[in-house]
Amino acid sequence: MADVEQNAAGNGSDAVNGTAVRFVSSAEGTALAYGSLLLMALLPIFFGALKSVGCSKSKVNSLSYGLCKLQSIFSQEYINLLLSMYFFVLGILALSHTMSPFMCRVFPANVPNKQYQLLFTQGSGESKEEIVNYEFDTKDLICLVISSVVGVWYVLKKHWIANNLFGLAFALNGVELLHLNNVSTGCILLGGLFVYDVFWVFGTNVMVTVAKSFEAPIKLVFPQDLLEKGLDARNFAMLGLGDIVIPGIFIALLLRFDVSLKKNTRTYFYTSFLAYIFGLGLTIFVMHTFKHAQPALLYLVPACVGFPVLLALFKGDLTEMFRFVIRLTTEPLVR
Repeated sequence: MADVEQNAAGNGSDAVNGTAVRFVSSAEGTALAYGSLLLMALLPIFFGALKSVGCSKSKVNSLSYGLCKLQSIFSQEYINLLLSMYFFVLGILALSHTMSPFMCRVFPANVPNKQYQLLFTQGSGESKEEIVNYEFDTKDLICLVISSVVGVWYVLKKHWIANNLFGLAFALNGVELLHLNNVSTGCILLGGLFVYDVFWVFGTNVMVTVAKSFEAPIKLVFPQDLLEKGLDARNFAMLGLGDIVIPGIFIALLLRFDVSLKKNTRTYFYTSFLAYIFGLGLTIFVMHTFKHAQPALLYLVPACVGFPVLLALFKGDLTEMFRFVIRLTTEPLVR
């Protein structure tokens, strides 16, 4: 749940969900940065929702408050080093998983695709117990090597492109793997995070501190001075991953609801997807107009929940929508 802010002192930067941007940049550079952030936010939601139809559930954590408490105890330098190592490992795994479907399509047919197995056991004989049993192939190894190169690039240079590759992988995997089982739960979750985001942005400086202080791929960034300085640009606009993943898992749930209706349409999915575009666009507009930090969920939650619910009320699907429950298993909903 990042924010949209302008730092009046110091470097004069903005933030959409942690979007830090300097207003010395040209209007074209600013428009390019905000447009790119919007596009990068839409990609993991759209493709993650489509992939989520056949995936099982996982777990999600919130880092913002914990990171801010850690900062009050330990030096920011040590925390950034710890986060770099942590996200180095997670980023490699997430990016490798994201690349896997693409690698399956481009992998040459004449190259042997060998199978491997990583097995760790504990004990012996009848008491032997499996700790790790992971099967993979040559394509997975290639994805892992490419992802490791990106990981090393990120750790050594902290380049914004490497950050975005990891951030997009985290967001896409989050939307794909984190599942809600019904619309009521989704509304409660988004409603609670709506209050949470508003409080921590308007009531404290926690969100702003985390977005500006910690060097970790927990946000997408795009330079506003790209047109002037090229790939070495440093004046970034930022969008927190929470404002992508949280609405994204609700949008993915509505896609599953569309599938359950068996009408061969994606009405509620596309409605909520367009509502997200409207909400994020409104967030950027308000931030840029008033030059003040904004909690993105303040605009995204009413849009992503309100438009589909009103549509369901109009079409007579409201009762069926709130009765819809999915069984979170490893069995795909659609084959």
